[in-house]
Amino acid sequence: MNTHSDAPSENDSHDIMEEWDEFVKKRYPTPANQDPTDFNPTDPEKKESEFRDYEKEVRPSVRRFYEENHIHQTYDFVMGKKKEFTAFNRREMGIWEAAEYLNTLVDDSDPDTDLSQLQHLLQTSEEIRNAGRPRWMILSGFIHDLGKVLCLYGEPQWAVVGDTFPVGCAFSDKIVFPEFFDKNPDFRNPALNTRLGVYEEGCGLDKVHLSWGHDEYVYQIAKPYLPMEGLYMLRYHSFYPWHREGEYDHLCNETDRKMLKWVQDFNKYDLYTKSHEVPDPVALKPYYEDLIAEFFPDKLKW
Repeated sequence: MNTHSDAPSENDSHDIMEEWDEFVKKRYPTPANQDPTDFNPTDPEKKESEFRDYEKEVRPSVRRFYEENHIHQTYDFVMGKKKEFTAFNRREMGIWEAAEYLNTLVDDSDPDTDLSQLQHLLQTSEEIRNAGRPRWMILSGFIHDLGKVLCLYGEPQWAVVGDTFPVGCAFSDKIVFPEFFDKNPDFRNPALNTRLGVYEEGCGLDKVHLSWGHDEYVYQIAKPYLPMEGLYMLRYHSFYPWHREGEYDHLCNETDRKMLKWVQDFNKYDLYTKSHEVPDPVALKPYYEDLIAEFFPDKLKW
């Protein structure tokens, strides 16, 4: 495995990210002949039992991942991680440099790994670019997974990837593997297990704390630089209970509802990229360096 000197020694960080990506694609399939942005997230024909049956068949490693995620992602944990990582005192690097740093997660000895982390990012952004979408959206696609550098800081996988969900209020039964929340300390805390919990009706997602991971981290990095639509894509692309299941609308405001379509639009490029061409980072680097310079400074604090 190619690793940076301060990367975790275990070689399973890349594996669980790949397994989670595959699990999500299977759990949230796009209906045949239907644009992913046209789906109804509250489709009455979608049977919950079908998801539950599928979840019984997933790899043990994925089940263990979700169990750890659901047990440890508490309100206090999230607040602590936000305070820790928004100090931005880990590294100083530019966007392309961060992508190359993330690339050190690649396991060259894994025969099932066809694309590097950098190529994964480029595959998403190139699909957006080929669709003629705005430049800020192309850039959002390129950086959307850069928060996974948390793995290289030594963070456990369950605190880096995974479907995100609100903490500080009741856990929805539409969250994948909801049975694992039984062991979460917040589950039996009267202040944190009601419909609203610590929040107010219609308070807006910006006031709601989601489980900690790469979405929130890259959002915090990019917040001063990208338009609101792009920031929603970064912050909520793993919030499947909201943008695929229609949950937690009672916490949303009108801005969230307007931005939902952008998150769903982005989801088709993130989750359903169909191109089998392998992007060439060397050939594409000049284009992306120019694009990055349009929105971001040369160096950012991470």
